[in-house]
Amino acid sequence: MSLKPLLPGALSDRGQQMTLGVMGGGQLGRMFVQAAQAMGYFTAVLDPDPASPAGLISHHHIKTAYDDEQGLAQLMQRCDAITTEFENVPAPALVTLGAHRPVAPSAKCVGIAQDRIKEKAHFAQAAAISGVAPGPNAAIETEADLAQVPDHLFPGILKTARLGYDGKGQVGVASRADLASAWQGLGSVACVLEKRLQLVSECSVIVARGADGQAVSFPVQKNTHIDGILALTEVFEGAVPADLAQRAQAATLAIAQHLNYVGVLCVEYFVVKNEAGALDLVVNEMAPRPHNSGHYTQNACDLSQFEAQVRALAGLPLPTPRQHSPAIMVNLLGDLWFNPNGVRPQASAEAVSPPWAQVLALPGTHLHLYGKLSARPGRKMGHLNITGPSVAAVRETTARVLALLGLPALMG
Repeated sequence: MSLKPLLPGALSDRGQQMTLGVMGGGQLGRMFVQAAQAMGYFTAVLDPDPASPAGLISHHHIKTAYDDEQGLAQLMQRCDAITTEFENVPAPALVTLGAHRPVAPSAKCVGIAQDRIKEKAHFAQAAAISGVAPGPNAAIETEADLAQVPDHLFPGILKTARLGYDGKGQVGVASRADLASAWQGLGSVACVLEKRLQLVSECSVIVARGADGQAVSFPVQKNTHIDGILALTEVFEGAVPADLAQRAQAATLAIAQHLNYVGVLCVEYFVVKNEAGALDLVVNEMAPRPHNSGHYTQNACDLSQFEAQVRALAGLPLPTPRQHSPAIMVNLLGDLWFNPNGVRPQASAEAVSPPWAQVLALPGTHLHLYGKLSARPGRKMGHLNITGPSVAAVRETTARVLALLGLPALMG
């Protein structure tokens, strides 16, 4: 990737406005586009959905499949550098783009994140410098592998190696007797069996790294999930013990360095108790893009994860992000539109907008909706960032927000 900065507002070598492209038109692409446009860049989105959230606001929307040759050619013609907003974009498409334009993250890095087997292997290799290893696991790619799984991995969780997200593509396995049927239930595809750990909590770290090797870390985020989907993120001093937070940040920077990663990377960790009873970290998975748990940076930091993505892609300086306010992020799923104030609707109920006026009357509330034209249960419709002058103030406001929306009290 070229180290020559792509300066905002300048003309490119093609004599056109400097343009940044993104593969994928979802909400992460939309927020990347918003950050790029705010800095003065033109933007282009490749996404087959004519109503994609990012495509609706971009200067250019190329409505083709991600592996369409003509679509990729158009994206290269339009753009000076290209990124991706989700890890399941076809890696060969990024190879094609990378032969002609700077692409960050690289096809190699995205390919590792797409495959849990490769991802676990990378984490195990990086553990020598990161100091944080993955939990006990075994790859299962053939029927013969089933018999080779060690006994200590039970009970465990069987996860498909590819295309699993938000709790999909995984099933609990109580004993060896359940393994074969669980594997068949997932289509007998390549999988990873992970030992089920007793979790104390979960956290994540977002880093940004440039092509020159400069890398910075955002604060550590404490995450709460419901049914495998992120529900709430807390970011303030004490949310994660200081020693663990420092280790997680250092480990994430080491993982990015080991990959020679360029762009924004999120790594998720489990907090567990080790054999001595002390808190310890286990690396779980990574996302080669901005992450839901980093949305708080839009309102609580002087540099958002999306501006960091723009800067890393364009070869601009990456100053260390500073968090100026305690923050909590609440994920907003489409269920809220069918379950106002926690009251379960009739089966035929139509979508009803949540009580935003009451929510936004509370101090420090920042609503981010993704421009999706229709709500449905389980669909990510937006998020709400809550900031304040103190941790107590933010927690109090969040409790009121959760009550107004009919959501469970998720804070510890």
